[in-house]
Amino acid sequence: MNSDAAATGAALYAVTDPATGELVRTFPTATDLEVESALARAAAAGRAWGRETSVDQRAALLHRVADLHEERADGLARIITREMGKPHDEAVGEVQFSAAIYRYYADNAADFLADEPIPVLEGEGTALVRRAPYGVLLGIMPWNYPAYQVARFAAPNLAAGNTILLKHAPQCPGSAAALEDVFADAGLPRGAYTNLNATNDQVTAIIEDPRLAGVSLTGSERAGAAVAATAGRNLKKVVLELGGSDAFLLLSTDDLDPVVDQAVAARLENTGQACNAAKRFIVAGDLYEPFVQRFTAALLAAADGIAPLSSEAAAERLDAQVRAAVDQGARLVTGGERRGAHFPPAVLTGVTPDNDAYHQELFGPVATVFRVDSEDEAVALANDTPYGLGSYVFTTSAKQAERVADRLDVGMVFVNGVLVEGVELPFGGVKRSGFGRELGRHGMDEFVNKKLIRTVR
Repeated sequence: MNSDAAATGAALYAVTDPATGELVRTFPTATDLEVESALARAAAAGRAWGRETSVDQRAALLHRVADLHEERADGLARIITREMGKPHDEAVGEVQFSAAIYRYYADNAADFLADEPIPVLEGEGTALVRRAPYGVLLGIMPWNYPAYQVARFAAPNLAAGNTILLKHAPQCPGSAAALEDVFADAGLPRGAYTNLNATNDQVTAIIEDPRLAGVSLTGSERAGAAVAATAGRNLKKVVLELGGSDAFLLLSTDDLDPVVDQAVAARLENTGQACNAAKRFIVAGDLYEPFVQRFTAALLAAADGIAPLSSEAAAERLDAQVRAAVDQGARLVTGGERRGAHFPPAVLTGVTPDNDAYHQELFGPVATVFRVDSEDEAVALANDTPYGLGSYVFTTSAKQAERVADRLDVGMVFVNGVLVEGVELPFGGVKRSGFGRELGRHGMDEFVNKKLIRTVR
C-alpha cells in the first residue's frame, strides 16, 4: 500500500481485473474526518453492543450474517473473481466456508464465553474467570481470501461483544463494501462493523488512538512488523498471521499416485496463493525420483486451466524470484511463459541453502523439491526456514507421524491429508509467521478480557 498514491494520481483503492489487466473501478480513500467518525461510532457502539446485548442476541445476528453470505454467495463470488482472479466456483466455496465460520461462532459463543470456575486452594469463597469484551478492534486483511479472512477475524470478535474497524486490501474494495452491506443488512447496530478505505498514515493514527484496544493483521512480514511496532509503542494487543513456506514431508507410502495428487492440490490451492499452502516438498531418497517425475508431470498438466495470480505485479515478483533461483544454480521445469498475471506451474530442484529461494516464500504455483536420506534430515530441512506456519507429513507409520509432528517448529501439522482445515481448528504459526490464533475456541480467546472475580464469603 502506498499512502502517496493520491499525490501521484494513482488510485489507492482500485479494482483491476487480473485476467485482463483492465482497471474496472476506483474507490475513494477515507478522509481523516471519516476515520475519526468511524472510531467514535465504534467506541460508542461498543458500550451498548458489548455491555447491553446478550451472547444469544449477538449470536442471532451472526446467524443472519451467515444466511446472507449463503444467499449472496454468487454475487460475492463474482466480486472476488473480478478483484483477485479466483475461479468462480472456488470463490463461491470461500463464501460458503465464511458462512460456516459465522454459524460456528453463533452456535458455540455461549459455551466459549461461559464463566470458568477456579478451585480456591486457600481461604473461603469462590473464584472464576469471566470473559468480557476487549473493545474496539482494527482488522487489516489481505487480498487472497477476501471473504474468509474477514470471517475468521470478525465472527469470534463480534460474538464476544467487540466492535470492528475493517481495513481491507486496496485491491479488494468491492468485497469490503459488499461485506459491510451484509453486516448492516443483518441488523448489526451502527458502529459495530465499519469498513474503512484507510491509508498507511491513517492506520498508524488509528492504532495510536486510545479508543482502539487491539489489532489483527493477516499479510506480509513487513506489514506485520510495522503494525506490531506501532502497537507495541502504544501497548495494544496484536494478532499476526504472516507468511509461510510450509513443508510437505513424504517419508513413506504404499501408493505414490494418491500422494502426488494431494501434493499437487496442496501446492495449487488458490493458484498457490495461500499462506499455508505446501511450498517445499521434502522427499525420502527412495521415493525422490519417482515423486519428482510424477509430481512435475501432474503440476505442469494443470497449466491450461490455472487461474491468473492476483495481479500482474504479483506475477512479476514471483517471476523475479524464480529467475534469481535459476541464476543461483537451481534447475527449473516450467509449463510455459508468464503472460501478464498468468503464471505457469513450475518445479524447482537443486535449491541449496545459499540460494535466495531456499529461505523465501514463493507465492504462486511454483514448488521446490528436496531429497533427504533420513528422518532427521527431513525434520532439519523442514525447520530450516524463517517461517513456522504449517507442515504436512505423509508416512505409513503412525509412530513416525507422531514423532515428526512433535519435532516440527510450526503452528499446525497435518498428517496424511491436505485441505482439511475446519472452522473448529485453530489457525496460526510461530517464528516469522506471526503469533496468536484464529478459528476454533482459541480464536475466541485472543481478544477478550479474562477477568478474575474472587469472592470471599
